[in-house]
Amino acid sequence: MRRYVALFGAINVGGNRLTMADLRHAFAREGFEAVETVVASGNVLFDFDERPSDGLEDLFAHMMRERFDMRSYVAVRTRDELAALLAADPFPDGDDANVHALLLSGEPDPAALARLIADHAPRGPERIAAGPRALFIDYVAGVGQSRLSNAFIERRLGLSGTARNRRSLRRILAKLDGDAPPPRQ
Repeated sequence: MRRYVALFGAINVGGNRLTMADLRHAFAREGFEAVETVVASGNVLFDFDERPSDGLEDLFAHMMRERFDMRSYVAVRTRDELAALLAADPFPDGDDANVHALLLSGEPDPAALARLIADHAPRGPERIAAGPRALFIDYVAGVGQSRLSNAFIERRLGLSGTARNRRSLRRILAKLDGDAPPPRQ
């Protein structure tokens, strides 16, 4: 068995209300083991036979449509993939609450990424960099002040994504490792 995290987009925002108990129950009914949630925003840890994460992403997206009548992009990563993502963070000087990883459905095309960065440059101070099947974004002035939205990014890259801030990703990794969450920074 391998340990995974499924990161659901648009859970408990914009009318997509779903209890974590219902989500855990749906995972258990699908045969996943050691199911637990981290924070009430659609972060599900689970054990399953080793398989490509993109197949699991498709399965969970289907499960959301069939069981809950919700459309949601689901990023699935192994513990090692999540650790590698955090290690690749190019903005260690940024605030944990403002530095996000937008986990993507694929690798961004370098030309599309360059266009995204150029298109956004006059819109705000955010810093953007590519990561492994992800974008790192430092929302320098805070997410609430930013004009850089997931929809803006997804349209330019032609990929779906769901974002988590660095604090949340560290907390999820600690849970994957069986540790207590790291202290707040």
